[in-house]
Amino acid sequence: MHYDLDCLIFASGFEVGTSYSRRSGFETVGRHGETLSEHWAEGMRTKHGLHSHGFPNLFIVSPSQGANLISNITHNFSEAGSTVACIVAHALEVGADEVEVTEAAEAEWVQLLEGSTRAFLGSPDCTPGYYNNEGRPIGRRERLNSSGYPEGPVAYFQYIDTWRRSGTFDGLEFTTRP
Repeated sequence: MHYDLDCLIFASGFEVGTSYSRRSGFETVGRHGETLSEHWAEGMRTKHGLHSHGFPNLFIVSPSQGANLISNITHNFSEAGSTVACIVAHALEVGADEVEVTEAAEAEWVQLLEGSTRAFLGSPDCTPGYYNNEGRPIGRRERLNSSGYPEGPVAYFQYIDTWRRSGTFDGLEFTTRP
């Protein structure tokens, strides 16, 4: 059979805006028994979208709070993989058992994201969808869960590459357990 068409979309669907534990299928528990859901109750809090304070050796691979909404999601994952590999290699090199973002570095990254005036999230001119909270008001939690690097994806990829290649891993602590 033959069908004339202008556009064909293959989509399996995805879920946005629900708790991380729902999407991943499990709850992540960090230091002192705090769950990631509890840590993110007021919105996602990370450094580079990869690390959350209180969750050593946890690497979150997601476009949120990094390059964010770009069409080529695989590029996001490739960059995240390169970053994680670099960090793990450094941890092995220095004999560290744990890698964790500092609380101050996490707060600084969140402040950078919150201070952005370039975010398009929440535009009432768009058809309701995940990018504007289905047309409902957008609070801090929704902004943090959907925010990305203020200068855009290309600038984020340049930023994270420079951060990786510096070898200093600013904002991370590498420790050895006694």
